[in-house]
Amino acid sequence: MKRRACWWLAIPLALGGCAGSGEAPKKPPKSESCFVDCNPQENLGRQYLDGTLPGDLNHVTRVNSNRPHNFRMFGPQSQLVVDRSKRMASRYGDLYYKLNRWIAGGGDPARLPNYGISLAQMGGADRQGNVLFTGYFSPVLEVRRQKGGEFKYPLYAMPNCGGRCPSRAEIHQGVLANRGLELGYSKSLIDNFLMDVQGSGFVHYGETDQLQYLGYAGKNGHSYVSIGRVLIDRGEVPKEKMSLKAIKEWADSKSESEVKELVENNPSYVFFQRRPTNDVIGAAGIPLLGMAAVAADKRLLPMGTPILAEVPLLDKEGNWTGRHELRLLIALDTGGAVKGGHLDLYHGMGEKAGLDAGHYKHFGRVWKLGLHSGPTAAPWVY
Repeated sequence: MKRRACWWLAIPLALGGCAGSGEAPKKPPKSESCFVDCNPQENLGRQYLDGTLPGDLNHVTRVNSNRPHNFRMFGPQSQLVVDRSKRMASRYGDLYYKLNRWIAGGGDPARLPNYGISLAQMGGADRQGNVLFTGYFSPVLEVRRQKGGEFKYPLYAMPNCGGRCPSRAEIHQGVLANRGLELGYSKSLIDNFLMDVQGSGFVHYGETDQLQYLGYAGKNGHSYVSIGRVLIDRGEVPKEKMSLKAIKEWADSKSESEVKELVENNPSYVFFQRRPTNDVIGAAGIPLLGMAAVAADKRLLPMGTPILAEVPLLDKEGNWTGRHELRLLIALDTGGAVKGGHLDLYHGMGEKAGLDAGHYKHFGRVWKLGLHSGPTAAPWVY
């Protein structure tokens, strides 16, 4: 699933472009390069429970957590990995098996070593265990196969440009029209743009009641510009209020020409292709299940790696509730800004998943898991 690091890379400076640098900051930065430390008074789920963790991955002997757990999606997601990838099944199959046995035995974090499982805690950018969680999702657009009425905004297949393709503005002016590249027409220019940012998504063809997954096919080669940052700089949306919902609400209140002018500030454009199934495929080639898979830094978490995570729980307004939930997740995707102590949690498909993912910019603790021996031994080594 070739995509931005997370949906809010539509607004990377507003929410930080928040890839972990892998270095512990000596003091909160004053720039907007890290949205978190720019607002130290804001409670985003940070915890200081484990002292200093000097590395990206740190050998620990136990998980000290009493958070409630929710492991129900690990079995289905791990089975998809085993079924779809012989290579990952060979490397991780025994580890998945023992983790499923541990879940069946009650899922007590303190008993993981009893099942032959070794632990490495992620240090996070602050080297105190705070790993940044962001979110992404698969949008669903209502479309028609033929242009007509309010359904007038095309989604395009990849053209043969013979080099760099047209800019977003040139595409809006019709330079690709009538070349057989249209995959469908939506009624919302901003929804097209947000699907572009995700890099893939679903369309529902109203004429035939067909749901179709459109995967990433390529980009036009132009530089990416944040429209969220543009809105903040213009004073249209306060930085602290910037979210997917805020962008949608702004666009819904504006004219077509105003929305077009805004999105054309970003000349980058993503092209799509119809996929034979409706599986949402991550970079590892495995279908992704909501709240079971993450995009991660492959240097630290190779594709297929299981992790135990204290995932921050948010309310419907996107505020941290003061609680975390233990989940078993699998690294099955990547993202351009997902580096170091930063994970992008896949939330699933549809509007609710989009709203939930759009609010996600919070912290939790994370442990990389391996066996005492075999190919996943010593998970703190990378």
